Amino acid sequence: MAKQKKVQEENLKGTLISVFFVGLVIVVMWVAVYLMYLAR
Repeated sequence: MAKQKKVQEENLKGTLISVFFVGLVIVVMWVAVYLMYLAR
């Protein structure tokens, strides 16, 4: 039972990292579009 809980915690850690990465990509894209808008 303890081993299964540890695997689940590691899986959730990976999910959290993935969510942060996707969020960071979205923020970078919005900033790039905003800077292009300001530059025109």
